[in-house]
Amino acid sequence: MNDNGGATGANGGNGEGLGSGNAQYGRKKFRRSRSHFTDRITADGADGWPVEAGRYRLVVSRACPWASRALISRRLLGLEAALPIAVTDPIQDDRSWRFTLDPDGRDPVLGIRYLAEAYDARETGYPGGVSVPAIVDVPSGVLVTNDYLQITLDLATEWTALHRPGAPDLYPEALRDEIDDVVESFYEDVNNGVYRAGFATGQAEYEAAYGDVFRRLDALSERLADRRYLVGDTITEADIRLFTTLVRFDAVYHNHFRCNRSKIAEDPVLWAYARDLFQTPGFGDTVDFDHIKRHYYLVHTGINPTGIVPAGPDLSGWRTPHGREALGGRPFGEGTAPGAPPVDEEISGVGRV
Repeated sequence: MNDNGGATGANGGNGEGLGSGNAQYGRKKFRRSRSHFTDRITADGADGWPVEAGRYRLVVSRACPWASRALISRRLLGLEAALPIAVTDPIQDDRSWRFTLDPDGRDPVLGIRYLAEAYDARETGYPGGVSVPAIVDVPSGVLVTNDYLQITLDLATEWTALHRPGAPDLYPEALRDEIDDVVESFYEDVNNGVYRAGFATGQAEYEAAYGDVFRRLDALSERLADRRYLVGDTITEADIRLFTTLVRFDAVYHNHFRCNRSKIAEDPVLWAYARDLFQTPGFGDTVDFDHIKRHYYLVHTGINPTGIVPAGPDLSGWRTPHGREALGGRPFGEGTAPGAPPVDEEISGVGRV
């Protein structure tokens, strides 16, 4: 996520990162650029990066919805041991994502203080935003990819030899066209729309984005009224991509990004759907509301110059019964639920289910 494009703002970017300083959020026209580093890690190694257990490091921010997609997919597929993670500080400085949560402020495996160092190892003087999720080749320290749209698809389809027994099929071949269509229908209006509203520099720009967000949320609510999941009767890539926006909506987007017609908790269908996923192993246990709130409210100083982090909303509702089981569906299809997260990846607080 690029705080120029993901929870991003000014200059563009793909996932979440930083480009021209925190104070610029809301002061420069919003633009999300395409991923610059689009090499793929595949079973056949066609791009020079073969799937290999332990070779790569997935760099994420728990605050970022785009990185959270990769965290959820990785958990559901059981790739924790094969693809270890590095978690950045939710608070960036003007060099973007940093490893200040780790001893001595360095990632213990890559040995770097800033993710930008892996970008520089790949392309010296790269002028774009430094974004997450990003996958780094551990032996060389070189960035492999920051293609947030492709990373999760490849985890589901190219890393199959390393999936856990019982891993679900998150991108079933027979449903891919429908999944792609549904994802495309809400990407610009919802996933990206909240940023277009939040980083708008004029009233008309804001109102257009605001209208897109709620028109699409209303349509999604209608679609989900009589089906448990977006496509088919199991969890797919489409649900992962919608969930990471919904779970941040009331805590951040409703207030901070002025998407305040209504909260997700005020839509009975979307609220039940979001809680259903949150309570599914692999979803809520990757969510860190503390990182989410501190990132948005403290980093986007152009929007929130006081740096005050709201005390609310009450997050206890995420654990309440949702009743979506009545719609049927098989969360993991022919597979099984993932086990508990690794001890060193457990999250305290409401994110634990």
